[in-house]
Amino acid sequence: MLNSSGNLDAPPALRATTPGWRDPRLWIGVALVAVSVVVGARVVGGADESVAMWSVSRELAPGDVLEPSDLEVTRVRFAQPADARAYFGVDDELPADRYLLRGIGVGEMVPRAVLGAPRSDIAHVSVSVPSAQVPPSVRSGSVVDVWLAPRPGAETARARLAVSEVTVVEAPRASSGFGAEGQRQLVLGVADEGVDLARVLTASGTDRLMLVGRG
Repeated sequence: MLNSSGNLDAPPALRATTPGWRDPRLWIGVALVAVSVVVGARVVGGADESVAMWSVSRELAPGDVLEPSDLEVTRVRFAQPADARAYFGVDDELPADRYLLRGIGVGEMVPRAVLGAPRSDIAHVSVSVPSAQVPPSVRSGSVVDVWLAPRPGAETARARLAVSEVTVVEAPRASSGFGAEGQRQLVLGVADEGVDLARVLTASGTDRLMLVGRG
């Protein structure tokens, strides 16, 4: 717009105004900051709740002795803090008897109940079992029941339990080097009580042994 002197009028200057406390944008910003603070505090707090525990760096079989070189540090967050007492933490002193009563897999934490002194009444027995009668999940450290199938021709006979809760000490893969085709050569820890041990040894290699996993 021209003024009386023929020049254009400059538009009036607009001053920036500070948003008032009623401005919804202000409250949205405050809410976002508050949410960020709460989430960050929870993340940091959750990380602080993890504890350093011992786990094993290699697979260990029943009867092995746990050595310090087998251990590595794993940070774990327990849903119930009391559950940590069932395992060895890095601040715990390992017992003098570190004989493994069952196997431990790679990366598994070390339960207190798995360590103890060797049992003199357990014999390590090598047996031949048909591969079809060995559950695929069976490995070193598995606990199984050993059953005897009926003898050939005994149609009315039933399978019977030979010995229960036997630990699998070794469970190599099936190989032609272990004898007849389709056989698994396993090492079982059987109580040396005479009768049970004799049943297992007598049935080994006769295609009569069957293993039933117990978890």
